[in-house]
Amino acid sequence: MAVAPGTSPTIVEYFEGEDFYRCGYCKNETGSRSNGMWAHSMTVQDYQALIDRGWRRSGKYVYKPVMNQTCCPQYTIRCRPLHFQPSKSHKKVLKKMFKFLSKGEFSRGNNEEEPMDSQMDDGAVDDFVLKSKLDIQPDHRPLSEDCKEVIESEVKEKEENLEAKETKELNQSHAKKEKLGFGEPSGSAKVLPSAPKPGKGADLSKPPCRKAKDIRKERKRQKLILKSQTDKLEGFQIQHEPQPLPPEKPKLNQPKSIEDFIFDTLPEDAAHQLEVRVVRSSPPSSQFKATFQESYQVYKRYQMVIHQDPPDKPTVSQFTRFLCSSPLEAENPPNGPDYGYGSFHQQYWLDGKIIAVGVIDVLPHCVSSVYLYYDPDYSFLSLGVYSALREIAFTRQLHEKTSQLSYYYMGFYIHSCPKMRYKGQYRPSDLLCPETYVWVPIEQCLPALENSKYCRFNQDTKAVDEERVNELDRLRVLYKRTIMPYNIYKKRQKGPSDEAIVQQYADLVGQTCSERMLLFRS
Repeated sequence: MAVAPGTSPTIVEYFEGEDFYRCGYCKNETGSRSNGMWAHSMTVQDYQALIDRGWRRSGKYVYKPVMNQTCCPQYTIRCRPLHFQPSKSHKKVLKKMFKFLSKGEFSRGNNEEEPMDSQMDDGAVDDFVLKSKLDIQPDHRPLSEDCKEVIESEVKEKEENLEAKETKELNQSHAKKEKLGFGEPSGSAKVLPSAPKPGKGADLSKPPCRKAKDIRKERKRQKLILKSQTDKLEGFQIQHEPQPLPPEKPKLNQPKSIEDFIFDTLPEDAAHQLEVRVVRSSPPSSQFKATFQESYQVYKRYQMVIHQDPPDKPTVSQFTRFLCSSPLEAENPPNGPDYGYGSFHQQYWLDGKIIAVGVIDVLPHCVSSVYLYYDPDYSFLSLGVYSALREIAFTRQLHEKTSQLSYYYMGFYIHSCPKMRYKGQYRPSDLLCPETYVWVPIEQCLPALENSKYCRFNQDTKAVDEERVNELDRLRVLYKRTIMPYNIYKKRQKGPSDEAIVQQYADLVGQTCSERMLLFRS
């Protein structure tokens, strides 16, 4: 996909590997480590390439965990929406929402909430990390995560349901046999069946009753035979034998799709109306500006109630830096999605007011979920799960026009943190190999992750990073407002060489991005 005409090139400032700092997941004070860069501007093509190499953005800061050194390795996870089928727990959330919208009924207890705000895996970057490199206020940091315990696996649920069903059918079968006199009583002597009392039970002197469906089939068969015989008697040249009844088509027990649940028709007298609006956040559209204050107030309440932030912490500037500002350039190619590419807010309007906002990036091959915040008064609707399912459906919708856009990126999967494993329930899904950057189905990765926090998922021992940099001289640099290849920059540079840092940057972003993006050097 070529960069759209008039689009600014990607310009980044790279910071060499940080010192160890506090982990937002396991709370280890010196356990986490990442590399980062500040993106002054970035094309959607470059960001797509970067997240496919394990990078992730938080506002305009883009970071990549040092996977083999950090205490909680963070593996990029993507769902394949075209083959997605909601699990039992997902269906429960969708049915709960439909029931609330149609009848206004809800239960505030025993919510299976999986707040997808943890998609913005912001425990990876702490306050002083950004402050030391960017001289930013202390509240400019990725927000902490807050998610519930992992839902029991769907496989276990199915096994338990199947076992319960078989037990129930077995009990019913025994009860029926005993009722009809065919079962063996608990005593040693067998009791022969006796004739039922008048007016009770089946009359054994008459043939057993037949089902109405079988009777109708038999009548139809007799009519066909009779018609065939009549045709012959009337002298018609019938070349065919009476056709047997076509076999009854088996009823396909096809599971309901996610759209069947989400877009199920509400009754005319529905108690509530829900509307999801997609508004561009960067650059801000007129709809985004008009709803900014209302959206911010929802965010502020969310941070204070869900994350226990003091009232003065979730400021307008903090909200803007993290969830509104984006380095991504807006693109609207004719063959792209209706909304174009870039950064958006998906606003959930209930009866005319915003109750939740999903922050997303629409990229050439995926919808990338960034963050979710919602009105705590509506926590009973499991909005974290519901919004994730809506974003999966949204990806499927975009795919209908833009075929290459077919994945849903959920951020990072952290197996070593039990509360972060819930993302693996959105299947089928893949994890990114941290060494060769190929996608591997999560089912193949889980056994290895049980034995080791850090794993190479690619089983081909000879496979290497295909994007590894072989020619550093072709890397592009922005120096003194001039774009030049790295070999020219080296000749003009005064002072100590920074080739080791530039090489580290190139290895992390890959050959394609290193030749396409501009590395700012002062």
